[in-house]
Amino acid sequence: MRDPADGDRVNIQLLLDTLGIQEDAARALADDLRTQINELQERLREAETHLEHLAITRRTVTTLSERLPPHPRHLQQGYRPPPGP
Repeated sequence: MRDPADGDRVNIQLLLDTLGIQEDAARALADDLRTQINELQERLREAETHLEHLAITRRTVTTLSERLPPHPRHLQQGYRPPPGP
């Protein structure tokens, strides 16, 4: 006669095996997501650096343009340079 406890052991082992497979899949997904996050963080740093450079360039161009003599066309239209040093 068959011992019912043997059937329980088989079912528990099958459950444990299934859980192990799901854990491996979840671990692989988490590792993949961590890799994607790291790549996105690097891209974000690069984009923020580029944005900072553009802002510096804008400030530089604005400052320089305020110091340049007016374009002849502006003089013809009655342009008067701002007072300054």
